[in-house]
Amino acid sequence: MTAQVHVPSLLARMGTASVLTMAVTSTMLAPGLVADAEAASLSTKALKVAASKKGAPYKYGAAGPSRFDCSGLTLYSFKRAGKKLPRTAQQQYNKTRHISSSHRKRGDLVFFHSGRSVYHVGIYAGAGRIWHSPKTGDVVRLAKIWSKSVWYGRVR
Repeated sequence: MTAQVHVPSLLARMGTASVLTMAVTSTMLAPGLVADAEAASLSTKALKVAASKKGAPYKYGAAGPSRFDCSGLTLYSFKRAGKKLPRTAQQQYNKTRHISSSHRKRGDLVFFHSGRSVYHVGIYAGAGRIWHSPKTGDVVRLAKIWSKSVWYGRVR
């Protein structure tokens, strides 16, 4: 949302110093707000794409549009939302902004790990659930997060 301001009338009402303070403050705040809004929109789109693939069969190494492995689903979903991700779960983890579980939001990536190695990824759907493509013989589905060994990442 961008506000349009008629500067001469604003100057007359506020005074030059106040307008300059407002301009500097707005410039400093807007980039972060815009980035957060863009990330939220991107993540929401990716989450919707993943959900739309409900029932698609798992296939190792597949990245859509009709079959997926775990990182293939996240790659495909974010690509459709307008953001390119690397291919593997570990590479995707390395590319995201790492966040705590208390700051996770719908559309963030959830990385399952053993020690320092990431072995699975899904898209956070809220309420402790993820959209993911689990394993051979299974399909893309919504599931509860089953492990405490997870890290969260936000796609920028």
